[in-house]
Amino acid sequence: MKIAAVMPAFNEEKVIGQVLLKLKSHVDQIIVVDDGSRDRTSQIAKDHGAIVYRHPINRGLGGALGTGIKAALLNGADVIITVDADGQHDPEEISAMIKPILDGQADVAIGSRFLIKQSMPLFRRTGIPFFNLVAFILFGIRSTDSLSGMRAFSKKAAQSLKIRASGMEASLEILKESRALGLKMKEVPIKAIYTEYSTSKGLKFLPGLKFLIKVFASKLIN
Repeated sequence: MKIAAVMPAFNEEKVIGQVLLKLKSHVDQIIVVDDGSRDRTSQIAKDHGAIVYRHPINRGLGGALGTGIKAALLNGADVIITVDADGQHDPEEISAMIKPILDGQADVAIGSRFLIKQSMPLFRRTGIPFFNLVAFILFGIRSTDSLSGMRAFSKKAAQSLKIRASGMEASLEILKESRALGLKMKEVPIKAIYTEYSTSKGLKFLPGLKFLIKVFASKLIN
């Protein structure tokens, strides 16, 4: 079984090297999608052995995930796991994340920060449950961590899912489409590593508001 990690990255030169060093022993292949960075993200990723795909302009999380998942499939991945480039995800969690996939219990595994007790920045502790509620009201999605960036996909799921959203709303789209396609989903408890850097890269009020508007707009369109 070939395990590939897909890592969307935007201006992550400060930490991506350290993240890749910790990650490489847990997967067979790392695909970094440089989403229009204006720094040395691509070069550092290449120096650390990652396969790098680069968007000339910033397309957003959904665009980067779409490129990365397609690239992983083209490179022969059997299981794909997505991880953030800011160091928030612990590579030690990967074995637990992919276990439901390997055991045939799930096609899609979602890492949840809310299934175990841990400290968390206030906006995320209150904001993510709010978005979980929005996801349930609009799309009938039940999730304890609908915006989690750590996800695992079987080859079947990766081939079936079509990510159309460009921004963070892709996180909800993945859950919505997985349910619509009848894919088996399972949440896996994960811990998050919150540093000053990773917290600065996360969802904040204004981006969160824009995200919410896009989610409502997608509901109206569909």
